[in-house]
Amino acid sequence: MFIDIDCHQVKKYNQNAFGDYFVSKRYPDEGKLIAVLSDGLGSGIKANILSCMTATMLLKFVEKEEIPIRHAAEIVMNSLPVCQVRKISYSTFSVIDVNDEGVARIIEEGNPEFLWIKNGEVMTPTYDTIQSKTFKNRCMKSYKIHLELGDRLIFCSDGVTQCGLGNGKLKLGLRREGLIELVLNKLKEEPDISSSDLSEYIIRQTENIETNRLPKDDISACVLYFREPRTSLIFTGPPFNQKNDAEYAQLFKDFKGKKAICGGTTANLISRELNRPITMDNQISIGKLPSCSYMEGVDLVTEGILTLTETLERLEAGNWDIDNAAGKLIEFLLDSDCINFMVGAKLNQAHYNPALPVEIEIRKNIIRKMAAVLQDKYFKKVNIQFM
Repeated sequence: MFIDIDCHQVKKYNQNAFGDYFVSKRYPDEGKLIAVLSDGLGSGIKANILSCMTATMLLKFVEKEEIPIRHAAEIVMNSLPVCQVRKISYSTFSVIDVNDEGVARIIEEGNPEFLWIKNGEVMTPTYDTIQSKTFKNRCMKSYKIHLELGDRLIFCSDGVTQCGLGNGKLKLGLRREGLIELVLNKLKEEPDISSSDLSEYIIRQTENIETNRLPKDDISACVLYFREPRTSLIFTGPPFNQKNDAEYAQLFKDFKGKKAICGGTTANLISRELNRPITMDNQISIGKLPSCSYMEGVDLVTEGILTLTETLERLEAGNWDIDNAAGKLIEFLLDSDCINFMVGAKLNQAHYNPALPVEIEIRKNIIRKMAAVLQDKYFKKVNIQFM
C-alpha cells in the first residue's frame, strides 16, 4: 500500500509569509511516513516562525523511535507559551505517524478535526483526551486507527473551516460540515483523484468562498490517499561489463510498471538485445534538448545526460511547465509513486568534453541528487541500482 500525500497552501491576503507550516518525511527503511501541519498565531512572519518551530520540533521528536508520538506531542503542548494579549496558544498542530500497513497514530491540538473517508463515508474514530499539565485550557486528542486501500485522510488549518466567515452566504464560515460536503462531492466526480489535485481543489474552493477571493487567514489542506503504488523504471547508461547487457535488458523487459530509457547508448542496447527498433521523432525539439524517440513496450525514450541535468534543475526549482524531453520525463516521474533507477557505470568520454557546460555532472551524481529531490520534495519512494 502506497501513501500518496501532498499539501497546498495560500497566504493570508497582503502577507508575504505563510502563517501555516507543513513538513513531511518518508522513512523507506522503516516503511513509515511522518507529517505535521502547524498553524501559527496570527499571520505573517511571526506566525511563520512559530508554526515552523512547532512542526520542526514535532518531526524531530517523533522520528526518534525512543520518543513515542504521544509523548512528543505532549512535550510540545506543555512547552508552547500563551499569547499575553489573546490568551491562546502560540501555535496549534496536527501530527500523523503512519506505516505502510496502514497503522496510524494521530495527535491534534487546536487544529480542526481531521476527516477520515472510507468508501464515500466520513468515519468517526474514538480518541483519548490528554490534558496539558501546564495550561488548564489546553488539551490534545490522540487517535490510533487502521487504514485500508482507498481510505483518505484530510487535515487542514482553521483557515479552511472558517473561510467565508461573516459574508452573506456563510455567516459562520464553511465549517466542518461544509468541508465534508465539498470533499465528498468531488470524490463522487473523481473517485481516483490524487492527493495533490484534491488538496489543491480544497484550497481553490475556499479561496472562491472568501469575499473578493481575498483570504482573511492562512489556508492549508493536507491530503493522504492510501492506494496501490504506481511503479516505474528508468534505465540510463550501459552496464560497466558489456557481458551483462542481455541480463539487464531482460530485467528491463520483465519489469511490471511504466518504463523509460534515458540515453542513446542505453536505448541502442535495449533495441539490440530485445530486437525492438527505435523510431525517431521528426518534430523540431524545443530548446537545446534532442526530441524523444519511440520503442515498443517503452513509455518514454530520451537523450541521456543533458535531459537528466535539465530535469533535475527543473525539479529543484519546481518549474516543469515545458513541452520538451525534460518536461515529459518530469511528467513521467511525478505520475509515479515508486521509482526505480537502473544506472550503468560504464564511462562515457563525452561527459568529460571540456566544451560541454560545466554544470553537467557524472550520471551517478545526477541520479543521486534527483532521488533526493524526489524523496524530500515530492514524497516519492526511490530505489537506485548501479550496474
